[in-house]
Amino acid sequence: MISIDHLSVEFSAKPLFSDVSFVINDRDRIALVGKNGAGKSTMLKILCGLQKPTSGEVSVPATTTIGYLPQVMKIADDTTVREEARKAFADTTALQQRLKDMENEMAERTDYESDDYNALVERFTEEHERFIMMGGSNYEAEMERTLIGLGFERTDFDRPTKEFSGGWRMRIELAKILLKKPDVLLLDEPTNHLDIESIQWLEQYLQNFAKAVVLVSHDRAFINNVTNRTLEITCGHVEDYKVKYDQYVVLRKERREQQMRAYENQQKEIADAKAFIERFRYQATKAVQVQQKIRQLEKIVPIEVDEVDNKVMHLKFPPCLRSGDYPVICENVRKDYGSHTVFSDVTFTIKRGEKVAFVGKNGEGKSTLVKCIMGEIPFTGKLKIGHNVQIGYFAQNQAQLLDESLSIYDTIDRVATGEMRLKINDLLGAFMFGGETSEKKVKVLSGGERSRLAMIRLLLEPVNLLILDEPTNHLDMPSKDVLKEAIKAFDGTAIIVSHDRDFLDGLVSKVYEFGGGHVREHLGGIYDYLRAHNAETIQEAIQDTKPQDKATVNSSPASQPAKAPVSGAASYEAHKAQQKKIRKVQRAVEESEKKIAKMEARVKELDSMFMKSENASNMELVTEYTDLKRALDEENDRWLLLSEELEKEKRNK
Repeated sequence: MISIDHLSVEFSAKPLFSDVSFVINDRDRIALVGKNGAGKSTMLKILCGLQKPTSGEVSVPATTTIGYLPQVMKIADDTTVREEARKAFADTTALQQRLKDMENEMAERTDYESDDYNALVERFTEEHERFIMMGGSNYEAEMERTLIGLGFERTDFDRPTKEFSGGWRMRIELAKILLKKPDVLLLDEPTNHLDIESIQWLEQYLQNFAKAVVLVSHDRAFINNVTNRTLEITCGHVEDYKVKYDQYVVLRKERREQQMRAYENQQKEIADAKAFIERFRYQATKAVQVQQKIRQLEKIVPIEVDEVDNKVMHLKFPPCLRSGDYPVICENVRKDYGSHTVFSDVTFTIKRGEKVAFVGKNGEGKSTLVKCIMGEIPFTGKLKIGHNVQIGYFAQNQAQLLDESLSIYDTIDRVATGEMRLKINDLLGAFMFGGETSEKKVKVLSGGERSRLAMIRLLLEPVNLLILDEPTNHLDMPSKDVLKEAIKAFDGTAIIVSHDRDFLDGLVSKVYEFGGGHVREHLGGIYDYLRAHNAETIQEAIQDTKPQDKATVNSSPASQPAKAPVSGAASYEAHKAQQKKIRKVQRAVEESEKKIAKMEARVKELDSMFMKSENASNMELVTEYTDLKRALDEENDRWLLLSEELEKEKRNK
């Protein structure tokens, strides 16, 4: 569909990538990965024609349409949400208007027998058939489904877009792109402004999308669920892996190990050649051999090793006072803005050492309750902060409180204490501020860079209650891993407002769901919470729960989505049995994959052994190779059957 041939991009004579070639096929689901600064966003801009490469070609068929969502865009409009989304159907609405004009003309004219009138009727018929093929007037329903899927309420449709925050306006732009149904979707960090429910909706949409997708995202779970191919920009070139992200990680590790072995062998060869040259440089009898060695060295093409940061950054919070047993106690907390009730009757207790998540659709009160806990806004009810509680709070406006006159390094140097003062450069590197970047002034940083810097500052403060509001929006995967590891090792209590399932997985032991003006408690991790909503969306669960059940937060089974009383137990047992069956097949698939990986590794070893002349006629190796290839084919067939069975069981869930 799109062909990239010998592409090169240079900034100030420094190559970002060079001689890159690959093809984007119809229905490809591509994850574009690489370290920050590798050129992922630049590649997307080149693919959609917003940026020209230094050399090379991007071939796009004339009939191919491309939809591009950048990380940040300047949005200037003065329409309602509905009117703005309707712009995606500009061709359809223009055709609809032409049909109305022709209808009016036919109604007014009386020259029914004329050639001109017959031509008008014929043109109307053709255009009307085309209008029906384009979906006709059904686009309004499709538009509403997409907006609701991305988190908008029907009451939002006629609100002016200027009333919405930048994140919500980005959702409108995403809706417009999806509604246009382009042949190729280019999405740069699309989940940054979405909540969990909207991300799940977008996942399902992209999985069913009949065209190609190229995706840049730091949400590991999202790209793993959506993509089937991984393009990695590394060392200035692109490596193509025809697998999902998780499998790519394994293959990339194997590839780098092979590169390292080849690199070490080459370095030994170079060192031996140089030693020979130095030893016999001035001996006339060895002059010919010395010249041969020099020519060999000149012909050697250096082997590059994929860029991997091998430094393991472990971050520990500084010691602080032990807080009371219950850092946060809420009793019948309520918050109103005028006649609008954000939430009411919120009652829960967070114990010392607990890590909890606040989840729910945007606008349901997660950040509002955090502000109540911080004492930033008034509320009714009782909210008690425990004894000796020292709060570390990360919100988006924290980035605006940084001293713009300081450099990045000085900003951290002023708060780092003890052992961390010796590791400032490592810490900055883990959060993408390594090398010369650390000398940049805060005033020249983007909003995302300031947010990351504010996060580092917070991690160095002696606190025993962490409150983090969307902490991962501007972090890449290694940085998120550093942050996640630090929070897991944190002795204190943590409240995390986030839509990043991979980040929350294994980190929190309790989930508070915000919705419909109430807050409900779910025991267990984030995936336990999501499994509880398999049959029903969060919105449906909120609507189905009786008001008296929603009045307070509790940890009893009643806090789960309401079921019909007659069939509830049977349904639960059936669900458990189905889940057990799925896990069994899943284990069989994983075991099969391990066997295949082990056999493929042995096949590679045998292939390399056959390259040596002394093994070419070794019948023992030949027999092993033949048996191994047959077993590998059988195991691949078994894996395929198991995978199909797994997909079938998941559909029956």
